[in-house]
Amino acid sequence: MVTSSSVPRLVVAAPSSGSGKTTVATGLMAALAGRGLAVSPHKVGPDYIDPGYHALATGRVGRNLDAYLCGPELIGPLFLHGARGCDIAVVEGVMGLYDGAAGEGELASTAQVAKMLRAPVVLVVDASSQSRSVAALVHGFVTWDPEVRVGGVILNKVASDRHEGLLREALDSVGVPVLGVLRRAAQVETPARHLGLVPVAERGSQAVEAVAAMAAQVAGGCDLEALVGLARGAGALGCAAWDAGEVLVSSPPPPLPVPTPGAAAPGPPLSALNGPRPQTPDGLGRIAVAGGAAFTFSYAEHAELLAAAGAEVVVFDPLRDEELPEGTGGLVIGGGFPEVYAAELSANESLRKAVAELAFSGAPVAAECAGLLYLCRELDGLPMCGVLDASARMSGRLTLGYRDAVAVTDSALAVAGTRMRGHEFHRTVVEPGAGAAPAWGMRAPERRVEGFVERGVHASYLHTHWASEPGVARRFVERCRTS
Repeated sequence: MVTSSSVPRLVVAAPSSGSGKTTVATGLMAALAGRGLAVSPHKVGPDYIDPGYHALATGRVGRNLDAYLCGPELIGPLFLHGARGCDIAVVEGVMGLYDGAAGEGELASTAQVAKMLRAPVVLVVDASSQSRSVAALVHGFVTWDPEVRVGGVILNKVASDRHEGLLREALDSVGVPVLGVLRRAAQVETPARHLGLVPVAERGSQAVEAVAAMAAQVAGGCDLEALVGLARGAGALGCAAWDAGEVLVSSPPPPLPVPTPGAAAPGPPLSALNGPRPQTPDGLGRIAVAGGAAFTFSYAEHAELLAAAGAEVVVFDPLRDEELPEGTGGLVIGGGFPEVYAAELSANESLRKAVAELAFSGAPVAAECAGLLYLCRELDGLPMCGVLDASARMSGRLTLGYRDAVAVTDSALAVAGTRMRGHEFHRTVVEPGAGAAPAWGMRAPERRVEGFVERGVHASYLHTHWASEPGVARRFVERCRTS
């Protein structure tokens, strides 16, 4: 009998980005699901886009495992949470196998996660420009860290049968089995743009076809039985599965925010303020979470924590819905690509006004990155919600990396002084970059203040993972109840 702590699992890694690990991981997930297995999909790092393809491949929520955002101690519990009731788990790595947070050693690397999960690694190698050298490459990755168990290699972008023969001959000397050989295949290539792959929600049937092609390629070119056998060799984990309800019970009650002088100036007179906001029968307003093609970046644990804290979570689409869900008492707007849909978001004037009315009423609003842009006065010259007296525009500069932050201002999310780790990933600029009451003070890699705390609004570029600080969700729900 397979227990949750001994679920078969393997990690799909690569020597570097661009080697094909997303194709292999997604294709393997879909191929195994096609055989009737319940597959638990996971992604190392803060990436939001790959888990969407994983979810399409498996029919289950794609989940992230990030030792920087959540801490190494939560990797095992979060993995087991996602893997409940599954026959096998596939974990897609990030960047190169040993690449992690800059200047932090192995922290947040695929290798670290593989060790914490006691999971074997399958190394996906782009063999397009090498033959015998592949043996030296694989040998180096196998011997670099003896605690990382590389159980096999999948050769990607192999040109011909002769090329395959040369590669196999070279790898015989390393003693690492070849578990698959994949030829070049245009139909599995996924389009990308300024922040990586185009999300599943934007591609519709094209994404379904791409995942099906990945599954066919992996099933035809890889030894699925050998891969499942390798996964079954993973060691048992000595930890319990993460549970949103349990972590909230064990965390102390959150103090409610203390108004900051000058930070809660009243908004303009709006008709919506003439009466109380509608609430659900238990007195707790619903929490609306932005979704749809423009807002695809969110961690599943956020909604789970909000629900465990007593909220009713309702998803809405700012591209299509002209009003907020009835009874909305709080709003969460995560990341995504509002810059791609700026015209459509701007054209939905009714919803923009509803968001502004809710924010000016003092209701809690949590906005990250894309959500920050949506709350601005304008984005690339097009009117947005006007909640923040700031403008946003596309930039040619990529802002990317982990951040060590501390809350500067009491807000609906955190008490001033709360320390959290986050991640920035955008090609936009907001001017000014911080309000009179900033959201965060960045401690690393550079010191600066960022974001806005106004009324009940907390808006920032920083993506955070609430599992690392479950009191954030609890505090947000409490504020919804009392605002």
